[in-house]
Amino acid sequence: METARLTPREQATTRICQVSSFATELLEIRSKEPSLHVLLIAGNPGIAAFYKDCVEALYENLGGQASITAIGHISHSQKDCEHGRLFSLYEQIDHKVDFIEQELQHSEQPIVLVGHSIGAYIGLEVFKRLQNKIKFIVGLYPFLKMNKSSVTQSAIGYIARSSLLSKWASLFASFIGSLRPSITRGIVRRFLGPSWSVTAVDAACSHLLRYNTMRNVLFMAMTEFQKLTEEPDWTFIRAQEDKMAFLFGVDDHWGPLSHLEEVK
Repeated sequence: METARLTPREQATTRICQVSSFATELLEIRSKEPSLHVLLIAGNPGIAAFYKDCVEALYENLGGQASITAIGHISHSQKDCEHGRLFSLYEQIDHKVDFIEQELQHSEQPIVLVGHSIGAYIGLEVFKRLQNKIKFIVGLYPFLKMNKSSVTQSAIGYIARSSLLSKWASLFASFIGSLRPSITRGIVRRFLGPSWSVTAVDAACSHLLRYNTMRNVLFMAMTEFQKLTEEPDWTFIRAQEDKMAFLFGVDDHWGPLSHLEEVK
């Protein structure tokens, strides 16, 4: 029988800060006496709210001894603060470097990067530039290169490469988001499946089903797919293996087990 939780879980809070003049959504829990700072880099969609449960669980499992911050991508947000501008993979990488240099420059605690999916690739690029600041990096279900056998990646790539199809897909997403909330939630729940948590469904309804967000999701995907046709920098990864860890999933088409063999 599971032991009941005696104290309520610490709740993550949302904060909007300006990073290099770009509005940036953060989800964070600050420790009173931190021994390290964990920076969680989102995948794509880069919506910090998707990671609420993860941030809170990390804080709890680390005994409240670490400050946890999840950072979202520019314009993957409820409001179109950047007035329709589209941001590439490398602009999002620069954004994360700027955040660390701006917000964590004077941090006395070691920084641990945790990147999910394409966030793992972003984390690796950030680590290359800031090796003196980053203590360790963890890649969760890392998307490091294209999977030619993935039908899903092929379909997303086909849409993302077409400006017209991307606009139509984004308009359709915003239409779903404009419906009565109960209808929107029902569609999202049916489309994404019952495995998605209430938190994830809420984040999809509030952030993802926005024209500006979906346009940026697809534009970033296009630039990801262009870059990740290249082989990852396996030489760098192997040279820094004592400062890295990767978690692959048996059924994850973004980071199949064949990529794990290449890491080894």
